[in-house]
Amino acid sequence: MKRIWLMIFKNILTVPFWYGKLWYYAANSNHISEEKKLTLFKEIVSRANSGGNVTVISRGLENIPKDQSFMYFPNHQGLYDVLALLDGSPRFFSVVMKKELEHLPFLNLIFRIMGAYSIDREDVRQSMKVIQKVSQEVKEGKNFLIFPEGTRSKNSNAVGNFKGGSFKSATKAKCPIVPVCIRNAYKVFDTGSVDPVTVEVQYLRPLYYEEYKEMKTTEIAEKVMKRIQDAMDK
Repeated sequence: MKRIWLMIFKNILTVPFWYGKLWYYAANSNHISEEKKLTLFKEIVSRANSGGNVTVISRGLENIPKDQSFMYFPNHQGLYDVLALLDGSPRFFSVVMKKELEHLPFLNLIFRIMGAYSIDREDVRQSMKVIQKVSQEVKEGKNFLIFPEGTRSKNSNAVGNFKGGSFKSATKAKCPIVPVCIRNAYKVFDTGSVDPVTVEVQYLRPLYYEEYKEMKTTEIAEKVMKRIQDAMDK
């Protein structure tokens, strides 16, 4: 977590201002537009990246649907993943996170502003309710992110197995599925280093409902995982 302290130290004079703004946005989230929220996130992530020696390169932005709601499905490397997507994504999105993260300082404010959902992997009934809520919100025009591995990979840039159940919200919403390949994000917070690091985020060609409507969720998971693995290998 050395890099977090470096980010704070190099932005020490402005940290109170941005933290206060996050609190304000979190308390008034329902009355603030998604465009303003995304702008705030990008400003904060940009300052954090600058202070922490992090560079994010985003590719494939043309693959992100412009005129309909969708769901991101990236590989999962660590706590920095969501911030990396916030840095480059041209469209606002929310996230489904594991319950253990909902009280982490700083990230908890971002999740509140996003309107994120926490999921208890040991409570099947609660998980199904979240799937239903996410599906309905996507139908209503909101974009979401789900990590189909369920937990972060602890093997550098290796891609873990994707769980079919992660795709149920997308299939119920009949929305585009956008695979996202994340490289080197684990180096930001999980290595103990503060050396300069470049994180790559590659948005891959979407899988549209017409392409997957006859597929089982396990088959969708395998197809999306393969696309990300192929991108990682290249």
